[in-house]
Amino acid sequence: MTDSHGKIRTTVEIYGEQYTIVGDESHQHIREVSNLVDDKMSEIKGLNPYLDTKRLAVLTAVNIVNEYVMIKKELEEMKKKLREEE
Repeated sequence: MTDSHGKIRTTVEIYGEQYTIVGDESHQHIREVSNLVDDKMSEIKGLNPYLDTKRLAVLTAVNIVNEYVMIKKELEEMKKKLREEE
């Protein structure tokens, strides 16, 4: 569904809570991202079942951003190598 500003509204469930995400990405993309967040939260909760939801959310964000930074660095290194080979 799109709103009056042309934004796409997608309702998802993350860690048992429903959220409506509004943005430019497709429903499929938002659901994929939401599923990854939900999976990571469940993984971390499984490792430490005594975490409250707030701490779980922060640790999930830190873990996901860490993965993002590592992949970004790897991509930058690959681009640099490609430029050097040209």
